[in-house]
Amino acid sequence: MIAPVRMCAVIARNSLLVERRSGETLLVIAPFGAVALLIIPIAVGTDVPLLRQVGPGMYWVVLLLFGVLVILRQSALRSPAQSLVLLLAGVPGPIQLLGSAVATSLLVLGLGVVLAPVAVMLYDPILSGWPWLLAFLPAVAVGLGMLGVVGEALVRRLSMRSSLGPLLIVPLALPLLLSASQSMEATASGRSALPWLLLITVVDLSLFLAVLFAGRLLEEAP
Repeated sequence: MIAPVRMCAVIARNSLLVERRSGETLLVIAPFGAVALLIIPIAVGTDVPLLRQVGPGMYWVVLLLFGVLVILRQSALRSPAQSLVLLLAGVPGPIQLLGSAVATSLLVLGLGVVLAPVAVMLYDPILSGWPWLLAFLPAVAVGLGMLGVVGEALVRRLSMRSSLGPLLIVPLALPLLLSASQSMEATASGRSALPWLLLITVVDLSLFLAVLFAGRLLEEAP
């Protein structure tokens, strides 16, 4: 049990080291995400009630869209040849994908942490249910990370994988977006967000099984 966890951690660490050298997520993607959050306040002006209403949803939409950019960036760093070398070195396909998913999830989580105070400053949302964000943000990040590696594993040998990736990931990420945005609306109106947390947990567990299945396909690929 310790060996697979260690291999997974090594793969995630290597991906994060490459990202730290380039700094693309924090230096390029995060600033553009902040600019995207600024679009609605510019369009509606000082309509504070409207901004408070749409703010949480905009935050999750921007996190989803720019999280896909993080996923594509991580997918570009992995090649079929690299996976083959790892397989020959004794690293199972599911472990490879789980390690990549951990790295991608941490980067998406970091992006969400950076964008959260920007959304608060621009939209002035009701923060009565903010503790739920501590549960939903990691859950969404983990879901996007696993969804990214599953999508990348399915299209990695296609010549149009850079175009097909977002088309595959974004629709499948809608349950994550729905759960997160509805949870904020529920807490703002005094209702419990627990049903939405259970839904996103089921989605994450389903994606975990999909990662294991995609990893087996990775091993069987020629």
